[in-house]
Amino acid sequence: MTNPVLAAGAVERHLRARRDTGRGLLMPYVTGGITPGWTDYLRAFAAAGADVIEVGLPFSDPTLDGVTIQQASDTALARGASTRRILADLSGLPDLGVPLVVSTYYNLVLHDGPEAFCAALRRAGVGGLIVPDLPVHEAGELTDVAAAAGIEVALLASPATPQPRLAEIACRSRGFVYAVSLMGTTGERADLAASAAELTERLRHVTDRPVLLGFGISTPAQAREARRHADGVVVGAAVMRRVLDGAGPDDLRAFLVTLRQALDQECDRPR
Repeated sequence: MTNPVLAAGAVERHLRARRDTGRGLLMPYVTGGITPGWTDYLRAFAAAGADVIEVGLPFSDPTLDGVTIQQASDTALARGASTRRILADLSGLPDLGVPLVVSTYYNLVLHDGPEAFCAALRRAGVGGLIVPDLPVHEAGELTDVAAAAGIEVALLASPATPQPRLAEIACRSRGFVYAVSLMGTTGERADLAASAAELTERLRHVTDRPVLLGFGISTPAQAREARRHADGVVVGAAVMRRVLDGAGPDDLRAFLVTLRQALDQECDRPR
């Protein structure tokens, strides 16, 4: 049997190394093309202590996204954002010191074809890919093509996923497993869903890959609570609401520092 650590790509090796020091992992999200200087947010994320950064390619029919991310996608598309332009912006960035992961819907992958799409990601310096509307039983072609291009496809697991399917997702996922904290769309919520703890516990039984918990994490308290169950958190809607409200890179850096501190405080607790 292949050692999963030896078989891991650069994104997974990076996250494993940080996790194994006891660090809580932080993956903030930004919609590509949301503002004229949108890549400045990526620099701010890295400076705030992000461990990996998710860049969303805007899509006209984002079925899993809540109001905030939908509005961000609409805003970016109205500005003329496209996959080609966003990847061109990324290719001009200096090394941020953390991996970049692109998220989008399968229609955009199919538009140019999986091989061309993954090759374009690689040329832009992207290491990972999230396709939330791609079920695991249909993911084989993309994951194979992506692996050949050096792109790690992270799959989603939800509270409703049956245990056999959960094991398959954990096995085929690369980079990390994206644990969806609740059934529904993305967006800020008052409390961390109770289903989050159960899902991450089920994942622990089937994988040693890093598990990042997303959907609804928006405050330091929620990040701290999520860290008790998962290896880290994904923060999207809370970031994009601030961007849509006019917050600049420095404002987002300050916000993410509070989440970084919360994750670090939880890591310092005796276990």
